[in-house]
Amino acid sequence: MAEVYDAPLPWTGDIESPLTLFRAKVRQEWIDVFQHVNVAHYLTMGDHANWAFWNWLNGPDSAMEARDGHEYVIVENHVHYINELALGTPIHVTTQLIGVDKKRFVLFHHIWKSETNELAATNEVKCLGFNLTERRPESWRPVVAKRLEQILQSQTGQEVPAVAGQGIALKKR
Repeated sequence: MAEVYDAPLPWTGDIESPLTLFRAKVRQEWIDVFQHVNVAHYLTMGDHANWAFWNWLNGPDSAMEARDGHEYVIVENHVHYINELALGTPIHVTTQLIGVDKKRFVLFHHIWKSETNELAATNEVKCLGFNLTERRPESWRPVVAKRLEQILQSQTGQEVPAVAGQGIALKKR
């Protein structure tokens, strides 16, 4: 069964802090035999936040057809599992843009239990501008580049998470 993504929020130029573009309840298809969210589906939640960010950023061209193949691909992901999630738990994901250049951006997502505001996981993702027609990397469309800079500037006061960019290590950092 294909994953269903929410309709995008409209781009208004207002950038809330924290930026929250994805809210849901933990779905049955995300639950494993241990009766909690399977490891892969924390990444699914992050992917929903990626897609929500991308569609919001591109508004009103939030449909793929309107973007004429000018999309993004994910080239790197890191998930940190902090707290288990059970079926039906309300969640929300906050998104921080922590870096951008002419072809790439890095997002840092915090996945929260909405009712208790407990952190359940984080997901750091590096995205690359990609032309689906030519099947190659490309620079951001001008509207996307401008909005990415606006978002980055609006989040200047937010501290970059200490675990951002660290990846995996045996020793605790």
